[in-house]
Amino acid sequence: MPLYADHDFLRAAMLDGIAERLDAVTRDFTDFLDLGSYDAAFVPPPGARVARFDPGFRFARAHRGVQGDEDRLPFADASFDCVVSAGVLDTVGDLPGALTLARRVLRPDGLFLAAFVGGGSFPVLRQAFQRAERDRPVARLHPQVDVRSAGDLLVRAGFALPVADIETLDIGYPDLGRLLADLRGMAGTNVLTDRHPLSRAALAAAAQAFAAAAGRDGRVRERIDLIFLTAWSPDASQPQPARRGSGTSSLAQALRPPR
Repeated sequence: MPLYADHDFLRAAMLDGIAERLDAVTRDFTDFLDLGSYDAAFVPPPGARVARFDPGFRFARAHRGVQGDEDRLPFADASFDCVVSAGVLDTVGDLPGALTLARRVLRPDGLFLAAFVGGGSFPVLRQAFQRAERDRPVARLHPQVDVRSAGDLLVRAGFALPVADIETLDIGYPDLGRLLADLRGMAGTNVLTDRHPLSRAALAAAAQAFAAAAGRDGRVRERIDLIFLTAWSPDASQPQPARRGSGTSSLAQALRPPR
């Protein structure tokens, strides 16, 4: 935790994206839930109240928040009109359950904004570990969600007007050690319960495989996809899809070339 601020660039990018999406909404929100608050870097609009919730004891205690798991929220239904979450949902054991609970604690027509590292991120790191442990492959990165699955999960959780999109970061690293230091510093290392220590030989082999991917500048370019989720708690005032079969023109007519 003391060094977190030196390695929090991924979450900072997520919070910037969440702030942009929140600014684009022409509505005022008064009660926020910061789901996975870390260092309480999320700042609500002036005059709004915010409840901090984090699975980490020290993060929760440092900012007078509530400690607990994201898929076991201790809040009553319809307690908030906006829930934000940056950098934690990709590590939750029951992501569908966590999204369902986030929707339940929202009031009708409440806003949900979230961001996390998406599937396919850190491809060079993944390949380096696979080459280093080819004979005995071990899961070194927890499972990640792609953007299409993220959108489907929002629908499954009962959200209305769901949107899932990606922003990609391209980061250069001089060596594997610097990348691992960032992951440790941002509390982003392996969270799987069934973990196996990495041997010195495997670590050396991974470092060699990682270095082999370096460009002319001596740095390895690593891609990180940030998935952003935007959705609303259902309400009768929201736009509704047209009733099936209510259209007055056929697709064939629309696609027919003009004469």
